[in-house]
Amino acid sequence: MTESLAELREKVALSCRILAMEGLVDETLGHVSARIPGTNEMLIRCRGEEENGVRYTTVDAIRRVDFDGNGEDLQGIYQVPKELSIHGEIMKARPDVGCVIHAHPPAALISGITNLPLRPIFGAFNIPAMRMALEGVPVFPRSYLVTRPELAAPLLEEMGDKPICLMKGHGITATGATIEEATINALNFNILAKITLEVAKTGREAEPISEEDIAELPDLGTKFNAKWVWRYYVKKLQEAEK
Repeated sequence: MTESLAELREKVALSCRILAMEGLVDETLGHVSARIPGTNEMLIRCRGEEENGVRYTTVDAIRRVDFDGNGEDLQGIYQVPKELSIHGEIMKARPDVGCVIHAHPPAALISGITNLPLRPIFGAFNIPAMRMALEGVPVFPRSYLVTRPELAAPLLEEMGDKPICLMKGHGITATGATIEEATINALNFNILAKITLEVAKTGREAEPISEEDIAELPDLGTKFNAKWVWRYYVKKLQEAEK
């Protein structure tokens, strides 16, 4: 069943608040977008006159624009993110993507600027994060603000069809077919980066898990990895906001 525009707006706002609750975004930096099915438009987290930070995102901040950031829904009040091109150019190039997230998780930042290799050093602890490491995480080597389509082009080239890209000295870009999937992808990658960083602090080098162990790790599927985990974080957020 196709979600209503109101449902999509609410989920974008929820994603923003979950990411902030988990420390992937801070203050007013970071943004989430969702494709509006059957259109060349998206809903994206904008800044308005009542801006209080990503942790306090409401549906009013989620505005409808085209992939270049134009739209009457801005009402002359709301401003699209300066890095809107991350969202718009991915939406144009990858029809399979229904949600784009740009965030600044500290562990990912430190792992990137210190060139820590993101390897599959754990298994059943977090299978989706392990598979990200196993498949390889693209690293975009530039640290500039992605303010124009031509600046987004090399990021898209580096990212390819992967769900996550580490942006060195900057942050991450995560994608997914749905808002739930992209959000959990970002959270799982944050776990991979945090564990990688904590291991590096010990001064010891962790061995990758064996091929035999990898073969015993199942594909948990979208229902387990996105739907149920998303529900957990929504519930956690609701309790935190009481």
